[in-house]
Amino acid sequence: MINMARQQRLAEVFVEIADSLIDDFDVLDLLQRLSARCVELLDVSAAGILLADGHGELQVIAASDEHTRLLELFAQQHDQGPCVDCFRSGAARTNIDLCSSRAATDWPRFTPRARATGFVMTHAIPLRLRDRVVGALNLFQITTHRLDDDGIALAQALADIATITILQQRTLEQSHVEKTQLDSALTSRILVEQVKGMLAERWNVSVDEAFHAFRSYARSHHLRLTDLALAVIDGTFDTAVIPAPGAVA
Repeated sequence: MINMARQQRLAEVFVEIADSLIDDFDVLDLLQRLSARCVELLDVSAAGILLADGHGELQVIAASDEHTRLLELFAQQHDQGPCVDCFRSGAARTNIDLCSSRAATDWPRFTPRARATGFVMTHAIPLRLRDRVVGALNLFQITTHRLDDDGIALAQALADIATITILQQRTLEQSHVEKTQLDSALTSRILVEQVKGMLAERWNVSVDEAFHAFRSYARSHHLRLTDLALAVIDGTFDTAVIPAPGAVA
């Protein structure tokens, strides 16, 4: 059962997300917050939201942190891993023991990489609307505690919120609009990845630190991550005004 403190925090998170689902919300920032809330509420070590591209391959759109090894692990599942199986079947894959021979046999490239990163348990939850699956929520643990039925139900609820966030409720039944939204979300992520790399190199910091500085500037100035990234790439925005990590604003 969920204790009272966790229930209260869960209610606060759902209110936070509901308040963010306005007409002009920043989908990338909201998904980033949602992945961080997954770590907090489910007591896991890392969370990532993967979205299927036009070729049906899973791509990372948000993660609980931007460390390179974690992003590479998520990205490796474009063709193999629990998330791929979850996406193709539409069924959750939970409490997968990465130290088991079954995991090593099922995903011979993914499993050793996950274990080398320090993870021993993983879960994959579908992003779905009825019989339509658009991606998966991936959770990793560095401990062997299992998600119970309440935890799995909560993970699915958070995955459902991610689905609504990406597609928006008013256009879920319009397949051509849906594809445009999915493509737009993935393109936005690519733009942010480019800027994140540029800033990390310029400041000589990790991509995680660069991303947090970039995101903090966007949020404090009420800018969408995508719009700011596009302005950086096309040269209409001077990144010198963004405080470097550790700098005094």
